[in-house]
Amino acid sequence: MFSSLSVYTLLALSVCAANAFPQYQSLAGLTRDELDAVVPTLQYSPPQPPPGPLADDSTKLVNDAAHPHMPLKPGDIRGPCPALNTLASHGYLPRNGIVTPTQIMNAVQEGFNLENAFARFLVFSTFLVNGNPITNLMSIGGATPLTGPNPPKPATVGGLNSHNNCEGDTSMTRDDFFFGNNHDFDEARFQNFVNFSNKFGAGKYNLTVAAELRHFLHQDSLMRNPQFSLVSPRLFTAYGESVFPINIFIDGRQKDGQLDLTVARGFFQLMQFPKDFHRHDGAISNEGFDTVYNKYPIQPGGNTKGVNTYKADPTSATLFQPCLRYTDFVNKNIKALYPNPTGLLRKSINTNLQFLFEATAGDNCTQVFPYGKDN
Repeated sequence: MFSSLSVYTLLALSVCAANAFPQYQSLAGLTRDELDAVVPTLQYSPPQPPPGPLADDSTKLVNDAAHPHMPLKPGDIRGPCPALNTLASHGYLPRNGIVTPTQIMNAVQEGFNLENAFARFLVFSTFLVNGNPITNLMSIGGATPLTGPNPPKPATVGGLNSHNNCEGDTSMTRDDFFFGNNHDFDEARFQNFVNFSNKFGAGKYNLTVAAELRHFLHQDSLMRNPQFSLVSPRLFTAYGESVFPINIFIDGRQKDGQLDLTVARGFFQLMQFPKDFHRHDGAISNEGFDTVYNKYPIQPGGNTKGVNTYKADPTSATLFQPCLRYTDFVNKNIKALYPNPTGLLRKSINTNLQFLFEATAGDNCTQVFPYGKDN
């Protein structure tokens, strides 16, 4: 269903190049009046409403003839998320790695059976920080001109490689940002995954292994990374990262919660579904994260004065404060990137914030409006 996206993107960008402003030029430094005049010319693409839950969330073959694995072409982008990398390499997402939030929603539900509200919160929180609200495009890896002209700074539009949102310290297969490469597969870190699976899981990755490995990764960053940080929202995605291989990388016909290491490498390194792979049977989110956390509970925080100087951050939401995570994300993270958006930029951000809030319905959170309400 996405076969025409690359063509569409190129057409849109070629039209954009004909505008008076260079195609990929940053808009930082323009006055408010100049920005209001320019933004409407930037191939504005209004946010699309996210899809609802799948009508049929039973297990099904997803490594099928319509979604063959293909090697990367020059210019194709991949990043720190093995799940999205795999979906792109099989064509559930655009193979070039430039996506819209709705495309991600469709792909993670169809390919992995990710639960709708959980997927929505992940997708729109990630997009609001790392995507381009004007063009409605985001890179699943590093920053690229293919997402269109950047909104004014301090917005970054850095893609999923941006530090401390989806990506962050203590990754299982990517190194900490401080050491220079936070997005490419790291064999040494994957060997930790293998060794802990052999030691605690009889050669399989499971919840017992996940708890031990998560603790090790926390201690490793604590002792090596002087800028180590593990606060919301990265705290949330770090523990989600520990359980998602169990929840979505195991064939849906398999019910024992034991991930084969060859299958794991296929996802983490090769970005490839196993042969005859079926998605999870029933929608799933981050089941098991509390088991991983409760074995070695920690408070959000980070190193403050070099390595091994971890200090708890009482202002950060914990794993069990979803409403504080939501309000802090909006009032702190988004406001920091977009202090005073106007016009179409403000309208787009508000729409995406509405989609994000709707994902918290089950938590009974109070909605916040950092830029006021649109009529």
